[in-house]
Formats: sequence, C-alpha cells, structure tokens
Amino acid sequence: MHFYPQERIALFIDGANLYATSKALGFDIDYKRLLAYFRQRANLVRALYYTALAEEQEYSSIRPLIDWLDYNGYTMVTKPTKEFTDSTGRRKVKGNMDIELAVDAMRLAENLDHIVLFSGDGDFRSLVSALQQQGKRVSVLSTLQTQPPMIADELRRQADQFIDLADLEQVIGRDPSQRNNRDNRTFSPRNGQQNYRGGAEPVPYEDTDDMSEEEV
Repeated sequence: MHFYPQERIALFIDGANLYATSKALGFDIDYKRLLAYFRQRANLVRALYYTALAEEQEYSSIRPLIDWLDYNGYTMVTKPTKEFTDSTGRRKVKGNMDIELAVDAMRLAENLDHIVLFSGDGDFRSLVSALQQQGKRVSVLSTLQTQPPMIADELRRQADQFIDLADLEQVIGRDPSQRNNRDNRTFSPRNGQQNYRGGAEPVPYEDTDDMSEEEV
C-alpha cells in the first residue's frame, strides 16, 4: 500500500458493501482505528460514509453506528429506503447509494489527489476511470480472500492500487471481545460522549449481491 504523506485523500465508503466484505472475512471494522490509520498515511480531507435507512421503523439497528460516525470525523450521506412490489408480487426494499457516492466523488475530486473507494462493486469502474482521467489516483479496498471474491475483476484492474481488507484486519479490526459488550454501543449526543467503537454495520435489508435490494 502506497500513500504520499502530503497528498490530499478522501475515503468514500459504501457502507453496505464494506459491511458485507468484513462479514465475509469474519471480523468487524473499528471505524475509529480506520480513520486513524489513513490519517497517519496522508492528508485526510474527508471520510464519507454512505448508507440507506429504513426511516419508517421506530428503531433502526444501524442508528447507533450512524450517530457515532457523525460525531467522530465521518461525513454521513444517507437516504430512506424505498419499498416496492415487483412483477411477481414479491415485496422488495431498495437502498442503493451508488449514484450519491459517484456524484460526490466527481464533485470533490478537484480538491483531492487520491480517492480511496471502499467497495467491490463493478459498477464503480466507470467512476474510477473518470477520476483517473482527471489525474487522480484511485485506490479500491475490498477483498480477494473469499469465494467468490467480493471485488469485481474489472474494478480491481481499473484501480491504481488494490488494497485487500484482509491485510488490514490487525490494524482496523475490532477486538472480538467487544462484539457482545453493550457498553461499547452507548451513545449520548447531548454531552458528546461516545463509547461506540464502530463495529460492522448491521444492514437488515441489504444483501451481498448488488447491495440494492432484498426480497422480503
């Protein structure tokens, strides 16, 4: 992995895709350690996290993570999920954030030297190519260590640098002993005290296929 200390970088995190990747590898992400890791290697301008929310629910399992990230250095980009019925009468939930991520990456590219994309979705190949045509370096973070691999081959080949999430487990992984400790999930926006360490994202409606919809 190569970063220049003075280059301006931004992290673009496809939340559902990163969750699926870390889950397939068998470890949780500690988002505090993740942010610190990239801050040590370059001039981190922004870390953007993209996820859809089921707003009609009284409680969303992802809300504690969203709140923690929002108070701890991440820019949150969310939108409500949409429920629809397909031609066969099956009810589905849709929550794809690809367009929002791509638009933001192109909009912010002018002020960046290096874009780090946390996703293995092959649909982002065209985005990576467009950023490279603007003279930007693009790293893609996913994994080849699963069967099948979580990253599309065309995306990996297009990227200037591929980073395997499995290689970062020791530096950004969450302590397994904390997974079932409720104290690590407490959050108090009133006084700004956050104990939630940022484990893997609980996504009840998104799957590892195209991260956009799930049959219910």
